[in-house]
Order: sequence, then structure tokens, then C-alpha cells
Amino acid sequence: MDGWEQFFLILGLAMVTCLVISLAGLFLMVKRIRELRVPPDADFFTTMRFIPLLLAVLLDLLDFGLDVFAAPISWIILDRMGLKGLRNKAAIEAFIPFTGPIPTFIISWFVVRILNLGMSPEEYYAATTRRVPSQRLMSSYDDYDDDFEYERRREAATLQRRTSPQRRAQSNNKRY
Repeated sequence: MDGWEQFFLILGLAMVTCLVISLAGLFLMVKRIRELRVPPDADFFTTMRFIPLLLAVLLDLLDFGLDVFAAPISWIILDRMGLKGLRNKAAIEAFIPFTGPIPTFIISWFVVRILNLGMSPEEYYAATTRRVPSQRLMSSYDDYDDDFEYERRREAATLQRRTSPQRRAQSNNKRY
């Protein structure tokens, strides 16, 4: 083998290895990533503050393993994991040839934290707290179960108001 054949063989093996590692790692991290509760309207910097470093490493390995073909795959993976703030950056980087070896997600992860770009999860939750009609203070994400219970009770009350008075009397009698 001459020098170029050996170079492309080693490069191909490295790309396949990175692809396998990244897909296996992403598969193993799916549940943990979905538990991050990244806001759907978060921008790139805020999303980078939410994700762990391991995810940035796996996304860079995926980009290196697929190079130009990483755009649609990373777009779908990031969309399914609820990381919409990272999709555009991943697609733009994947369309630029030969940027695969550059660990842009890892660099971005560190830059976001060093320069304090975007909102940290604590800052985001504090900024998105709101008052609901029951006048109790809730966070959009922290009290998800309470929000769900509130909405369920509100829908039940609305349904009960829409039913006839006779039916309402029957349902009230069943409770006691």
C-alpha cells in the first residue's frame, strides 16, 4: 500500500469507530437527555448550558463519523431529543466539508460556560415563573405535575358546568 491508501484506510476506520461510539452513546443517553427539560424556545447558548459535556462529545463524534451526511441525521436526533436550539448549528457545520475533525460542539460548550453566554437552567426557570389563575406561584418546568393536576381539575370543572343541572345533581349524589 502506498501512503494515500493507508491514510484513507486509517481515516475510514476512525470515522466508522467514531460513528459507532456516538450512536451507541446517544442511544444510551436518550433517557437522560429527555429528562433535562430543555425549554423548547431556548436559543443555542441556553441549550448549550443545559446539556452535559458528554453529549457535546458524542455530537462531535457523530459529525466526524458522517462528515457531510451528518446534517439530516443530527437534525433528526436533536429534534427527537428536544434539543431544537442545537439543530441549526449542527446542520450548518455538517454542510461545511472537512469540519468534522474540529470539535465545535466541545469548543462551544466550554466557550458558553467561560463567557457566561445564554441562561443557566436556574436563571431560565427563574425568568419563566408565572402566576396561574389559582394565584399560586409556579415554575413552567419544576412543578409540571402540579400544572397537569391543575389543568385536569380545570377541565373537569368546565365539563361539569357544561352538563345539565339534572346530571350535575346525579353526579353530586354519587360522591357522597
